[in-house]
Amino acid sequence: MASSADYDYMSLAIEQMRQAGVELKTGGPFGAVIVLHGKVIAAAGNTVIADHDPTAHAEINAIRQACRSLHTGNLSGAILYSTGECCPMCYAAAYWARISKIYYAIPWEMYADLFDDAEINKDLAKPYEERLLTPQHLPHEEAERVWAEFRTIPNGASY
Repeated sequence: MASSADYDYMSLAIEQMRQAGVELKTGGPFGAVIVLHGKVIAAAGNTVIADHDPTAHAEINAIRQACRSLHTGNLSGAILYSTGECCPMCYAAAYWARISKIYYAIPWEMYADLFDDAEINKDLAKPYEERLLTPQHLPHEEAERVWAEFRTIPNGASY
């Protein structure tokens, strides 16, 4: 159940939303805040337009900011407050960052006329051969050798 503090943190995300989408026009009207142990560790808006980067969603920007400030890729225990329901990319980024909880203010349906998050999610649920981008396996022995080599590295990248 959401607390009054959760609503306060969402209000901070909404400030980022207004700034990004309405005031500065750096991207769509999306904002995100990440809180760890009751402290805001990142706050960001969407900068897709300003950065010419389709991955510069508010959630991605906040996750990058939080990870850099904490010098880690693991945000276990953190809560993500997002003004919009996470798109598949942002959900996956939060998942990879080990964020523990996500709150969102607006569901996909409320902005489906402008952004196709729900459509991407539907596409991901299809078998590869039916997806828009039709991912196709292209086996390569050298790639397999690199994986084998990587597995031999003591304390290799683990996340």
